[in-house]
Amino acid sequence: MSTYVNRAGLQVDGQLAAFIEDEAMAGLSVNADSFWSGFAELVAAYMPGNRELLDIRDRMQQQIDDWHRGNGPVASNPEGYIAFLREIGYLEDEPEDFRIGTENLDPEIATICGPQLVVPVSNARYALNAANARWGSLYDALYGTDAIAQEGNLAAGKGYNPERGAAVISRAAEFLDEAFPLLGVKHAAVTRYGVADGRLVIESQDGPVKLAYPESFAGHVEPDGVLRILLAHHGLHVELVIDANHPIGSTQSNHLADVIVESALTTIQDCEDSVAAVDAEDKVGVYRNWLGLMKGDLEETFEKGGKMMTRRLNPDRTYTAPDGSELVLKGRALQLVRNVGHLMTTDAILDANGTAIGEGMMDAMVTALCAMHDLKSRANSRFGSIYVVKPKMHGPTEVLFACNVFGEVEKVLGLPANTIKIGIMDEERRTSANLKACIYAARDRVFFINTGFLDRTGDEIHTSMEAGPVLLKDQIKAERWIQSYEDRNVTIGIACGFSGKAQIGKGMWAKPDDMADMMTQKIGHPKAGANCAWVPSPTAATLHALHYHQVDVFEAQKRRHNEPIPPLTDLFSMPVLDASSLSRDEIQRELDNNAQGILGYVVRWVDQGVGCSKVPDINDVGLMEDRATCRISSQAIANWLWHGVVTQDEVVATFARMAKVVDEQNAGDPLYENMAPDAENSIAFQAALALALEGTSQPSGYTEPILHARRREKKASA
Repeated sequence: MSTYVNRAGLQVDGQLAAFIEDEAMAGLSVNADSFWSGFAELVAAYMPGNRELLDIRDRMQQQIDDWHRGNGPVASNPEGYIAFLREIGYLEDEPEDFRIGTENLDPEIATICGPQLVVPVSNARYALNAANARWGSLYDALYGTDAIAQEGNLAAGKGYNPERGAAVISRAAEFLDEAFPLLGVKHAAVTRYGVADGRLVIESQDGPVKLAYPESFAGHVEPDGVLRILLAHHGLHVELVIDANHPIGSTQSNHLADVIVESALTTIQDCEDSVAAVDAEDKVGVYRNWLGLMKGDLEETFEKGGKMMTRRLNPDRTYTAPDGSELVLKGRALQLVRNVGHLMTTDAILDANGTAIGEGMMDAMVTALCAMHDLKSRANSRFGSIYVVKPKMHGPTEVLFACNVFGEVEKVLGLPANTIKIGIMDEERRTSANLKACIYAARDRVFFINTGFLDRTGDEIHTSMEAGPVLLKDQIKAERWIQSYEDRNVTIGIACGFSGKAQIGKGMWAKPDDMADMMTQKIGHPKAGANCAWVPSPTAATLHALHYHQVDVFEAQKRRHNEPIPPLTDLFSMPVLDASSLSRDEIQRELDNNAQGILGYVVRWVDQGVGCSKVPDINDVGLMEDRATCRISSQAIANWLWHGVVTQDEVVATFARMAKVVDEQNAGDPLYENMAPDAENSIAFQAALALALEGTSQPSGYTEPILHARRREKKASA
């Protein structure tokens, strides 16, 4: 139970109030009384509008349900469906052509393209690891993953495998040939890398060698006798580590000990989908870590390999440029913060009537307050911007609402207008269908749009619940509407002036152990014109960074500049399933797959408060999962249940059987609590089952209401 203190008529959880006043405000010229009175005015002015936006969602969903009951799937009358959506206000008028006017955007957002990490900010160790992923060892990334085959003579083994090491060195040399070609020879033939009188010196057995593009040489530094040569390509940097005393460098005639790649340019420190923060205690933990990142003093001590380690934020990297001047590069990724959406409320703060306020509103105030420490130091944003990624917005009115809230937060905190930038997650159908209008609503704040298959598909299933049975998940990925969604995001972003100005992003690679496949497939994102794409780990960021050397994203965007925007008829073209075309075995396999995935994720969320982790699927393949993966699986089952493809008894029996599978998969976790032996009294099991059985009634198919309630129940029981 919370102990509340009164602040300007708001009832604020005591530990949250103490954090804000004693920690977040320390060192800032923010007056506590003014902060709380401004916060109270914000809540009073905007919470009614927040509730109205949610009522509009529900009202439109009911109207769409009624249309499908009377007309069937969209394919039966696509033009009529679009006309209907315009009539109810779901589709809004597009603005005239325009270009975004956002100012003070850092180069990692505007002019440099590269990988983007998303990490739960609730875990300090992971948050630091992600922030420090700006630079990564290519040798380590290749040696430790299946990016290089791991069978036969190339198996990693327990000790160092020289044959695998040679393959790593060879692949790294191939990358250098691609990004930094030499005249007449390959990097594998280089016998010496050096710097003399500020000039890069490269030699082979046949004599001196030059870079094909001499301007690629960006600088050097030589601390403690280790020469570090800095090269630049497509705005990204690569560091050659020359060390004759290194275990690897000593075996090479050129003494190249490692290739350090500029990797994760930006990191989203997540307060939303990847965290399990359900009360004031949890939120304070989330905010405290974000504050530490913004102040630069966050650290975490942990045990690894039998030794205690302390992780801190990396310092910047300093080099001597070819002209003798000092060149300073960031040592860590540009930090963005993802707030929660408009749906959830939090009893960490109660309004004057004793009603829980919008959690997104609280996030806006507190994360911006914490970020003010960086506005003083400029260690994160050199241009004095606060980057907030805003998820789960439905259409331009909700985007405008978020922008107006940010504007009020700026007034309360005394910040210049448009200091808080907004990243629009294009993951709800009404936003996808009205994307140009959404961007227009945020035209002076927007720094980012992106796509995400999982949430977007979850919303597609829920919105079209009455249209008919949904396809199998693997079938959905190949559908025309998915490609339309991806293409519209890029082409609309380019048309609105994002190229060279703001980010167009793509979604997550979910298999952290399958880097070979990622290296084959994920190059498609920069080729499509995406400035950034999500990766599941720092290692994946280092490997994915190679794609941005292979592809000039801005050239890709130029090629797509005049490409026609796919029509709404494509966007609304998801077909329904002919259930009679599937055997009972095929239906059961899909049901098993979805139930196992839900249980595997939910049991950690509810029992341990883990919002994102590598969860084994039904085939024991580890997948990075957060609430988005749970949303699509639960909506898929709910849809089949609604249309009689499966029965409730079949769903319950499947969950009971899959609980045993998940229990076995987690047998090595000492903190894990088995579900199967007493499923009826397992809070986690009942939460997972409820997501499926009650999926049709959940707002927009979201998982948060059930998960939050069950996690709080679990915490109370403990």
